[in-house]
Amino acid sequence: MKDDSALTLRIENATKSFAGVTVLNDVSFDLKKGEVHALLGENGAGKSTLIKILSGVHLPDRGKIILENREHVFNSPKDAFKNGIATVYQELLVFPELTVAENIFLGHTPKRHGFLIDWKKIKSDARKILDNLDSHDLDVDARVGSLSVANRQRVEIAKALSQKTKVLIMDEPTAALADTDVRRLITVVKRLKEQGVSILYVSHKMPEIFEIADKVSVLRDGNHVGTFDILDVTEDLLVSKMVGRSVDKLYPSSKGSHGTPILEVSDLSDGVRFSNASFILHRGEILGIAGVVGSGRSELAQTIFGINSSKSGSIKVDGRKVLIKKPRDARNLGIAYIPEDRGTQGLVKEMKISQNISMANLDREARGILILSQQEILNAMNAIKKIGIRARSAVQVVRQLSGGNQQKVVVAKWLQTEPRILVMDEPTRGIDVGAKAEIHALMRDLADQGMAILMISSELPEVLGMSDRVLVMNAGQIKAEFSKDQATPENVGAIMTEKVEEVA
Repeated sequence: MKDDSALTLRIENATKSFAGVTVLNDVSFDLKKGEVHALLGENGAGKSTLIKILSGVHLPDRGKIILENREHVFNSPKDAFKNGIATVYQELLVFPELTVAENIFLGHTPKRHGFLIDWKKIKSDARKILDNLDSHDLDVDARVGSLSVANRQRVEIAKALSQKTKVLIMDEPTAALADTDVRRLITVVKRLKEQGVSILYVSHKMPEIFEIADKVSVLRDGNHVGTFDILDVTEDLLVSKMVGRSVDKLYPSSKGSHGTPILEVSDLSDGVRFSNASFILHRGEILGIAGVVGSGRSELAQTIFGINSSKSGSIKVDGRKVLIKKPRDARNLGIAYIPEDRGTQGLVKEMKISQNISMANLDREARGILILSQQEILNAMNAIKKIGIRARSAVQVVRQLSGGNQQKVVVAKWLQTEPRILVMDEPTRGIDVGAKAEIHALMRDLADQGMAILMISSELPEVLGMSDRVLVMNAGQIKAEFSKDQATPENVGAIMTEKVEEVA
């Protein structure tokens, strides 16, 4: 007979449909006390629906939620929270105008005499929770709106733990965090595990999964593919389980030698965020830029593309000095830019795929003031086929696509301009591993065809795996250059994180 004494949570045969479409089908797995259980799957695999069932947002059409050997039906998030299941979503649900302490106890504030808010207890209890999370530096009286994203997330975790939490669900908790904040969050997760909290951890980042998870469950197309001990699986195996096919390499290697220089940057400075940047990019090469958030990577890319102005230095394309004052200048020189934030900088989500893809090329494709809709749709259909965008049609609204397919639309938009130099800032941020492998394969294919790619990424494995050479930025300057063989995690990481002494 199965021993259930160590189980905190069991979900049995969870099934959910929307408008006749089954998005979760007969999913079952267990979560033990003090266990970190990773939940993996491509966007659209059913992870979000499962999380919302467990947290009381949705009722399952069929199935059971068993918490500490007792079946529960959660009719609301408040109901789930009262019974010990708390969720920290990727989009943080904090109130910026309230203090840290007020956010932590919002909705269940301690009271005196049954009706008077006990402000002293709110602050003291908030302090205890934060100290237990090793967050001694957070002021309980600080307005949450004044905090960094990482500190807001710590407030959200403290809020989740403000009642007797048995299960903590964390949905993409490190998606918007810098490397140092990721390390701190992982320390918090390990501490909670030691305290007996069961954690369901959703992430696309494999290194995190292998560092903190005890078990991993994989969903694909709403179905439970399997649950595995983390020691029994490899990254390649998990990726193949997620996508339903073998993925040969997450980081495909170059097939040929590189060509002549196409982009030469000399002593470029914006006067604020970076200075004296110099490098050469060759045809057919992927040149990676590593560095922590705030090191000046994105600002350098935006200056090359004409979003920001340079104060000094020069840029040459094909050996000829050029002046780039605005993005159209860069585009006309054959430079394209995939921005860091596709949601606000790369796409108009309420518009169709076809409209988004044509957006960077409208002045070339339009006839006067007329936009040729049929040509737009034809171009989009070709891009959907060529890049492998999973969509119902070329006129589907972009916001309905998964993150990986939205990113492919951004890439398709700029490939429509027929660039020779492609600047990619965080090319796979927030997308699942299957889509990540497809973006990487596309990048390598473009490079093998002669395109020059300048890639910025906060994920060191991605920089090392995809780059033919690596530049390392720290405190607004390019501090080192490494060949493929020299670019080890130790060499690159040491320069990324070294403390730069201020000059008096």
